[in-house]
Amino acid sequence: MRVFWLDRARHPCHRLAMQLLNDLIASRRALAGFIVVGFGWAAFSAQMPVIKGQVGVGDGFWGTLVLIGSTGAIMAMWLAPLMHRLVGRWAMIVGAAFMVAGFLLAGAAQTPLVIGLALFLAAGGSGIADVLANAEVSEAEAETGRSLMNLNHGLFSMAYALAAIAVGFAREGGMGPVGVFMGMSLAVVLLVPWMILPDRVPEEEDMADATGMPRALVWVGGLVVLSAFLGEAASEGWSALHVERTLGGGPAEGALGPALLATGMAVGRLGAHVFGAGWPPLRVMVLASCVAGVGLALAGAAPGLGVAYVGFLLGGLGVSVVGPLALGLVGQAVRPKHRLAAISQAAALGYAAFFLGPVIMGYVAEGFGLRASFYVIAAIMLAVAAVLLPAWGRMLARRSAPLSSAG
Repeated sequence: MRVFWLDRARHPCHRLAMQLLNDLIASRRALAGFIVVGFGWAAFSAQMPVIKGQVGVGDGFWGTLVLIGSTGAIMAMWLAPLMHRLVGRWAMIVGAAFMVAGFLLAGAAQTPLVIGLALFLAAGGSGIADVLANAEVSEAEAETGRSLMNLNHGLFSMAYALAAIAVGFAREGGMGPVGVFMGMSLAVVLLVPWMILPDRVPEEEDMADATGMPRALVWVGGLVVLSAFLGEAASEGWSALHVERTLGGGPAEGALGPALLATGMAVGRLGAHVFGAGWPPLRVMVLASCVAGVGLALAGAAPGLGVAYVGFLLGGLGVSVVGPLALGLVGQAVRPKHRLAAISQAAALGYAAFFLGPVIMGYVAEGFGLRASFYVIAAIMLAVAAVLLPAWGRMLARRSAPLSSAG
């Protein structure tokens, strides 16, 4: 028996499983935060057609409402470090509580004013939780020497996909938005014990003094994150609407759009974590941005549900690794005392996608149709691959950051 277990210990699959388990344990607090945020936004995105119908506005005005509400996500750049200083270990839980309150209000919203306020609360709270979760992953990467961003973001995508599918079935069963969000709230409560942060004494320079932090490098990295989130946000929020309105699908078929996007993202991120440790991160991001552009264009041009689903899957696969790899490189390119500030700023720039996405998708859809909206986002992803990523790569090379460990 002893020889059998020794042989198992030497087996590559067993070693891989043990390493994955160790990686999950090392980043367990961040993982809980990502899952909570995934549950919340999946519940909203998969119900966007019915919530939009409750409010009774057109595509352009809806995009403006989401734009106004999403200012809360940008404020996470300042709110996350401030919340961490004010409440310490409970900061991620406080962010999750604001998110839950916002989504519950969104489920009951009947007017533009209420949905704007609801999305402001939801985006601000989820932004706080997300920034703190990313900072926790970066700290875990520094402590373990392992690349953990793709793993955590991949499990976020898996949680999102499962939640979106569950919401689709709930809608088919006649459950309304308030009931769906109450179920989401219960799931969040169950994860609260794992969102308690460690008693890590923050550096004085975290936000109060960022002298010496390479701001240009951090901000260009934030633009890379923004591009990935833009492709993600465009498909998450509008894929269900595209399937139901443009292609004539039902509620469950509409919910499958964001679910397949999230599935592609989960496969890409988990695959990169398991098999891509030695891959050059910038080359991976360029290739992934191209795949995302092709996938989103295919979704826009789809003549039927099957082709649209393939497009969403490819789009998710493409955008999957761009954001996590960019955040990982930002965390490695700065000194430890600047890590929370750098992650906060890069992530906050990324959250500008929740400003730009609704505006681009809403107004282009109103003027030229939903198909054209997906074409525009696809073109942006291809431009990022051709222009922005090569420029950022040159900045990182001058900084001489340890890029090879980010793969």
